[in-house]
Amino acid sequence: MDNQTRLEKLRHIMRKQNVDLIVIGPGAHMQYLLGFHPHADERPCLLLVTTAKETILMPSLNAQGSRTQTDISFCEWSDDEGPSAALQSALVSIEANNATSVVLDETMRADFALLLLHQLPNATHQFTFDTLGALRMRKDPDEFTVLKQNALLTDRAMQAGFAALKSGITEIVVYQIIKDHFSSEGASILFGIVGAGSNGAFPHHQTGDRVIQNGDAIVMDIGCTKNGYPSDITRMAIVGPAPDGYDEVHGIVEEAVGAAMEAARPGVRASEVDAAARNVITKAGYGEYFVHRTGHGMGIEGHEPPYITATSDTILEAGMVFSIEPGIYLPGRFGIRLEDIVILREDGPEVFSMLPRAVHMVES
Repeated sequence: MDNQTRLEKLRHIMRKQNVDLIVIGPGAHMQYLLGFHPHADERPCLLLVTTAKETILMPSLNAQGSRTQTDISFCEWSDDEGPSAALQSALVSIEANNATSVVLDETMRADFALLLLHQLPNATHQFTFDTLGALRMRKDPDEFTVLKQNALLTDRAMQAGFAALKSGITEIVVYQIIKDHFSSEGASILFGIVGAGSNGAFPHHQTGDRVIQNGDAIVMDIGCTKNGYPSDITRMAIVGPAPDGYDEVHGIVEEAVGAAMEAARPGVRASEVDAAARNVITKAGYGEYFVHRTGHGMGIEGHEPPYITATSDTILEAGMVFSIEPGIYLPGRFGIRLEDIVILREDGPEVFSMLPRAVHMVES
């Protein structure tokens, strides 16, 4: 979808919701709308959008480089002038100096937001969830294509990690092999959790120098970025014989994944998907060991709405992309997490990965 189409879709939402002005700082929201964002630092830089016009409050330091990326008008300011007068000119130029209903980018710096609100003292304000956020949650076909390609690339990186596993190798060496595979396909590693044995019981384990041993169950949670979008997958491996109780717990987590997949349908609350996975694990007696949400959205950012949590009232819609990743973490023993990224279709979730969730066994 081209950037002008995205702006027009946003304006359609603004008209329906009687929003006068949307203000966006450098970051993922601006990247989504414009295809770029200037360097993010302490200098106020704001994209201002009304139902008819747009402009950018632009530090003069960044103007020349940014001009190669967009033909939107700039209201420039320099360090010796400060941004206030330029911001007032920007608001006047798009006829927003009397705006009373303003949507603010929740990720922008607080001082940027206060600068804007000082200029519009009578405006009510809210964040982007129902406007730009709602637009970003529904992925278009081009986004789906890139996300799918990245998922398949990550399948291959996971298989490279599997191939490296053996007794005596360290977590960090396996991480490096995965990282090198991403690089070989033109991607950059976004994260790489390799948690062996008891380290797998820490959901966000920091991959380190632990030596992998026979009998270790290994959590492998990896992701990359390529073409402006991320990937994310978690699979399990075992070197040598499985730890006591592993097969039972893996089966419970797999059942929880299946329950969440079955619950995920357009019109369903995100909390219902979380509950479907959580109920399986709780019924099996491991509820206290499922210590995180069932999933998170993914798009330009690796974590973005919708969040699949016990408290989320978000109504799922076709086109939303999110993870389903229940887990059980047994302190001092092992952890198991199985994660797939899905796009929600009218008849349910479509999984991006082609890699089975069955545990990868490595002979000792």
